[in-house]
This record gives sequence, structure tokens and C-alpha cells, in this order.
Amino acid sequence: MLCDEIREFGWSLVPGLIDPADLESLRTAADLAVQNPQARSRRGSAYGLRNLLQMMPAARELASAPIILDRVREILGPAAKPVKGILFDKTEQANWAVPWHQDITIAVRERRSVPGYDAWSDKDGVPHVQPPADVMEQILAVRVHLDDCPAENGALKVIPGSHAQGRLADADVERWRTTVPTVTCIAQAGDALFLRPLLLHSSAAATQPCRRRVLHFEYTAVRLPEGLEWSE
Repeated sequence: MLCDEIREFGWSLVPGLIDPADLESLRTAADLAVQNPQARSRRGSAYGLRNLLQMMPAARELASAPIILDRVREILGPAAKPVKGILFDKTEQANWAVPWHQDITIAVRERRSVPGYDAWSDKDGVPHVQPPADVMEQILAVRVHLDDCPAENGALKVIPGSHAQGRLADADVERWRTTVPTVTCIAQAGDALFLRPLLLHSSAAATQPCRRRVLHFEYTAVRLPEGLEWSE
């Protein structure tokens, strides 16, 4: 069922994936991790941390745990592994909106001149690059919710089916946004959202903000060409 939903819609919610005892340990570890000097902050409140597989051992352990990795490998194949981790921590002090977009960049260890890999950028000291669309099509993201995430708390919104159209131009994004019904991915603490990076998604600022901690992992079985390496 998970494979079928990912194939057709580009996303699927797995309820209750993380049990309450593990959730509490993960919340504690996330609160420690976000105190790292590399964490991003707004108004003095930390709201995000990249390089999570390196910065938060509990996240690295979870990302490779069979409860998630076995499901990922059903979709991507037995060679799939975690290659990226981000912590999002939306609060009343750090409350933001994200417009409709696709995720089209990957994090690598160092810059290399490779055909088809362009639009280089630097995010918190980590080189990012836009790979060919077929690379993005072979990545699966998993968002583990450490807190309840109702619609009023900035829940992710998605446009089902948009992942199957490759990298979209701005005009195509607008067409999808105005012609295809969106879905709000309401989640409870312990739920995991599986989604394709090319799925159009967005989130509004919380109208009733409270803590919304999410562990975002990305997986793939792709081996990058010509000396490029995944960053984590």
C-alpha cells in the first residue's frame, strides 16, 4: 500500500510509526541538538539544524532503523541509505511560511565540475547542487513528527501527482496550484510522512503556533558520478 500510494500520489502518511517512549527520547535529543551553534535562529529562537545525521546521534540511529529503512527499501531498493538529515523546530517565536515548491537540490561533500550538475549554492557550510531530474526522482524523504501537527500548526500541504512531472517551470507550478486540489497532511506525534522531493509542497505559518519538531531524512540508492559524494 505504501509503495502504491507513493507511486500514484507522491506521498503517504504512516501513523504511529514511533512509539511514545522513543518519542520522548527523540524530543530530548532534538532539544539538545538545536542548541548547536550551527543551528539557524529567528528572534533568538533556534528553528532548524542541517547535517543532522552528523550532529544528532539519535537521529542517525533512527534514520537507519529497520522501522523506517525497511519501508524505504521497499520503494527504492535494498541499496537505499540515508544521505541527508534536517531538524525543523517551528515555534511561536520562529514561525514561518514556505511557498509552493519542489525540492531540487542535493547536499554533497565538495564542489566538482560534473555535466548536468549546476546551480551550486552553500547552505550552512555544505555545498548544494541541482542534479538531473532523474536523480531527484530516485530520492525519498521521510518526515518524522515529534509533536502533533494539526492544520493550524503549519502542517505540510501537498499537490498529489505533481511528483511525476519532473522538474516544473514556474508556470507549471502555478497551473498545478490552481487546478489540482491540495491536501493538508495533518499528523500526530509519532506519525511519519513519506514523500517524493519533486512533489509540490508548501506550509503556511501557524495560526495557532505551538511546538512543531520534525526530523526530515532523505534516502537514495543513487551513486553520484565523477567523484561527487553525498554529504552525510
